Amino acid sequence: MDKQTLTITDNRTGKQYTVPIESGTIRAMELRKIKVSDDDFGLVSYDPAFMNTASCRSKITFIDGDKGILRYRGYPIEQLAERSNYLEVAFLILNGELPTKSELAEWSWHITHHTFIHENIKKFVDGFHHDAHTMGMLVGTIGALSTFYPDAKSIHDADSRQKQIYRLIGKVPTIAAFAYRHSTGMPYAYPDNDLSYPGNFLNMMFKMTEVKYQPNPVLERALHVLFILHADHEQNCSTNAMRSIGSSQADPFSAVAGAAAALYGPLHGGANEEVLRMLTEIGSKEKVPEYVKRVKAGEFRLMGFGHRVYKNYDPRARIIKRVASEVFEVTGKNPLLEIALELERIALEDDYFVSRKLYPNVDFYSGIIYQAMRFPVEMFPVLFAIPRTSGWIAQWQEMLLDPEQKIARPRQIYEGPDRRDFVPMEKR
Repeated sequence: MDKQTLTITDNRTGKQYTVPIESGTIRAMELRKIKVSDDDFGLVSYDPAFMNTASCRSKITFIDGDKGILRYRGYPIEQLAERSNYLEVAFLILNGELPTKSELAEWSWHITHHTFIHENIKKFVDGFHHDAHTMGMLVGTIGALSTFYPDAKSIHDADSRQKQIYRLIGKVPTIAAFAYRHSTGMPYAYPDNDLSYPGNFLNMMFKMTEVKYQPNPVLERALHVLFILHADHEQNCSTNAMRSIGSSQADPFSAVAGAAAALYGPLHGGANEEVLRMLTEIGSKEKVPEYVKRVKAGEFRLMGFGHRVYKNYDPRARIIKRVASEVFEVTGKNPLLEIALELERIALEDDYFVSRKLYPNVDFYSGIIYQAMRFPVEMFPVLFAIPRTSGWIAQWQEMLLDPEQKIARPRQIYEGPDRRDFVPMEKR
């Protein structure tokens, strides 16, 4: 018998079934063969929140949560964060290989020259109330882009897809910055094609009266690293949303808007904001032990610790911790940093957290860095969405080109009433 198989005995019927094992998985449709009668639908697996279900094959991102490993297309995240820049990593994620010098130049040129948005999109942003959340503005405006670029519906045309990739990666930072400027009542600062991808974003965010904005090179590099760390992360909530929406053959702008909406939630893109609130609530380094004691008593969760996938120290958190020290050399130390360091120290020495594999994740330090760089907390999920756009599009395109993929349609376990007849109003 082939060892790469699973033998299942159905104790209801006594029948045995042999199921092939491929890449450490079995196909769920194999379970449908297991029936008690010919008219039986067959077994269905029940897996709330996809805790142990693979929905696709992918060559983009590899994660080993137990060992704390993250790789894009095989390259360790540590090497990419240290030696690469964001657009180079975006090219890698989308195309499978690191670009040559000429490829990177062409790629960067196309994205840079798609940073400008249609003037009517400004009117769309202007239509939001002054206190609208910047992430809500981003979601709505990205969705509206599909009406400006109807050619985006030609999703099976490779040239059209490439054009939308340039547009999305180029325009999302512009929309994000415009949403911020609108919320503060400041005039829009237009893209500067002479600057790098994160440098231009800083320009559109913070330019005042200067003729030419010059980003601080340390902060610019920090954004490169942070964008690289957030570029993709396998089949998370927003990526799953991107693939699910894209499976209906919706245009990529609509799909990215849906993915960004999923990212909007506090359990996903808003987690670093929750960390900042927690550190502010603690108030001082001396109050950390008492706060930890209350966490262990079950009063609330320790934000920024633990991860659905990582059961070891999040490799992105180690990198961000190093970046934080470089940023604070420029901005001055964020007073919350001492609280964060003390909280990390105590938690990593406490068996309560270690035994539960609750290690710092990417959100633990990122919010502190963003705050030091003068980004308001409302911008935190937006800062996540900007770099994740390349990952979403890569996953979307991979899904489109996968012949096994169909429109997403999960099964359910129906637990409602059995058939019953309608009761007239007067007899209810």
